[in-house]
Amino acid sequence: MIDERTEEVASLYALDLLESGEKSAFEAALRQDSALRSLVDELRQSSSALFAVAPAATPSAALRARVLAIPGRSAPAAAPAKVETNVLPFRLPVWSPWAVAAGFAVATGWFAQLYVATEASLVAAREGAAIARVESESTRQLLEAERLLGQRQIADLRTADVRIAQLQQQADLASFKISSLASLLGESSEAQAIAVWSPAAQQGVLSVEKLPALAADQDYQLWVVDPQYPIPVDGGVFTVDPASGTARLAFRPKQPVAQVAKFAISLERKGGVPKAEGPMVLLSP
Repeated sequence: MIDERTEEVASLYALDLLESGEKSAFEAALRQDSALRSLVDELRQSSSALFAVAPAATPSAALRARVLAIPGRSAPAAAPAKVETNVLPFRLPVWSPWAVAAGFAVATGWFAQLYVATEASLVAAREGAAIARVESESTRQLLEAERLLGQRQIADLRTADVRIAQLQQQADLASFKISSLASLLGESSEAQAIAVWSPAAQQGVLSVEKLPALAADQDYQLWVVDPQYPIPVDGGVFTVDPASGTARLAFRPKQPVAQVAKFAISLERKGGVPKAEGPMVLLSP
């Protein structure tokens, strides 16, 4: 890129106003820089156009008299020759205003080009910033939509999980065996029990009410009747609340049960027995 100082020197060179040393140095740089040569060509074309429209100027007789009247000129005979040789340098003040005007015109045109280029760059930058803002807003809206969609999908999955759990629970409940046990202690007894059995888990829950209180050396014992075994399977022992006769037992049979035919409760000695010995007090249908 050509700096401001180089542009000034190029303007002087185009107007032939450089001294010999500066001129040689500038011409050396000119030979190596194509952009600089293009600039000089443009400046020369601009200055030539200005010179073409400028009116011709001739030194006045008064200016000639003032030049010849310079103090120290004591040899009249030699004066004409010296005046003739010294008049040419004074043509510069006549042409200098035009040269300066040309330089200013060239510089003004150059700066005008720079201004136009800079303004175009600013406009492009503003348009680029506006486009970037639009793209950023579009990206933000897209991300927000994806976030909302993700939340909706998560909510749907959770709802589906709950529904699946409910269906699973319903399926599990359908597989449970629920049996009620009736009292065998006579028609006047109000004792009753409910047994809930899960074949998949191989465990169940027994809830009893209004069973008679036990002696200190006795337990109630639960039995699971499975046709594959010759005797009922031991389901565990329990006691009841002496006041209400209630109890709740979570049981797991001592042997795997394939099919529950009946549940039964007997009155046995403390700690239970491997095979029912005492009387049956409750039995499912």
